Amino acid sequence: MRIFDPHIHMTSRTTDDYQAMYDAGVRALVEPSFWLGQPRTSPASFFDYFDALLGWEPFRAAQYGIAHHCTLALNPKEANDPRCTPVLDALPRYLVKDSVVAVGEIGYDSMTPAEDTALAAQLQLAADHGLPALVHTPHRDKLAGLRRTIDVVRESNLAPEFVVLDHLNETTVKDALDSGCWAGFSIYPDTKMDEDRMVAVLKLHGTEKILVNSAADWGRSDPLKTRGVGDAMLAAGFTEDDVDQVLWRNPVAFYGQSGRLHLDTATPDPLHEGNSILRGGE
Repeated sequence: MRIFDPHIHMTSRTTDDYQAMYDAGVRALVEPSFWLGQPRTSPASFFDYFDALLGWEPFRAAQYGIAHHCTLALNPKEANDPRCTPVLDALPRYLVKDSVVAVGEIGYDSMTPAEDTALAAQLQLAADHGLPALVHTPHRDKLAGLRRTIDVVRESNLAPEFVVLDHLNETTVKDALDSGCWAGFSIYPDTKMDEDRMVAVLKLHGTEKILVNSAADWGRSDPLKTRGVGDAMLAAGFTEDDVDQVLWRNPVAFYGQSGRLHLDTATPDPLHEGNSILRGGE
């Protein structure tokens, strides 16, 4: 089983997770920029983070045979902080980087006017750079947030097939797919979706334009949930080709629209800017 995790926050994970993911079949991933848990206080902290997603994390992933790409953006939560909004002006110089395959995560957290402005601006940046957009749907008032998001996408210059609406569930999947956008699902141990619910969604809505991810951030999460969905699909009677479409071909098709996917992992460099992931020993 080959797996492409289209949304996973490896900054929050250890190298043991990279090894376990490789052993489970993960060969490629996309790491979206996101809120780190503690508010940033200046744009400079974003830039250091973006640089890590462009340099250190691809280096770490390569040590375990996994191709790493990223998406960059001002996240919805921090779009409400005036100290952070200058990031919008600096994003164009980052969005031209080779390993950036989308603008994201963008979208809504609390559905404020500031979030409206940031979402519309970053959808335009995606259109300007010929990139897809990874859109975070809110954890509260999810259906209302999804419908508001779809309205903003329709008003933008970005075609819906260039947009994935993420963190969906049973109440939002139909509206998302009817909009022409891609549908993304995060599989978690306790919250969001689980493997069995995901299989039920696939039975009802099919396997086209659906992305399944583990998200796997600094909270209770599991970077092997993509493999869990694949195993659950097979147990429920889906074919190996169905699993390959959901866990590999769909994310390749979506992010491939950027023209920047490089899925062959070259022999990794032993050092990144003079540093390695080794601690002691050989």
